[in-house]
Amino acid sequence: RLRPVIFSRAHSLQTMSFLWAKYNQALAAQPLIVKAMTSFTGFTAGDLLAQKAVEKKDDIDWMRTGRMATFGLLWHGPSGHYFYGFLDRMMPGTAMTTVFSKVGIDQILWNPIFGTVFFTYLGVTEGKSQDEIVAKIKADLPTAVTGSWAYWIPAHFVNFRFIPGEQRLLYINCMQIMYNIFLSFIGNKEAPKE
Repeated sequence: RLRPVIFSRAHSLQTMSFLWAKYNQALAAQPLIVKAMTSFTGFTAGDLLAQKAVEKKDDIDWMRTGRMATFGLLWHGPSGHYFYGFLDRMMPGTAMTTVFSKVGIDQILWNPIFGTVFFTYLGVTEGKSQDEIVAKIKADLPTAVTGSWAYWIPAHFVNFRFIPGEQRLLYINCMQIMYNIFLSFIGNKEAPKE
């Protein structure tokens, strides 16, 4: 009775090791595409979890999931590839001052840019007017930014201190799945009318 369990665990570890190796090969060969697809997956999973686990929806809003998924594919993955690559080139290493500087730049500069692009993208893809998009940004960007601080400051400390640069976006996307539950919820709620 123990053998099938041991074989099953060994087989699972072997399979995971194989998949990890394949992921790294693809990442080395096509980093931008792999990071975009990883973000696509993370944003899809985060939105589905938001709809089913948080909002308790009976039916999935596939258009909403599509908007979140394509945001990950078209913006989050590519911009993260270039932004975090830039940070790593400009501030190499994992010394504490470097780590805190990267976290600060990410949260003070990049976070509001990311949030503005996120709310704009959702608004445009939902067919909202410019006034509606601006109202959404005014209403929800401060909450998104400060909510991000509670989650991403410790997450990015780990990211910049311990995660190799080429794995950075994979780590972020794994963490992003949980954050995307919050982001999807706030991004898809109606902005108050003025």
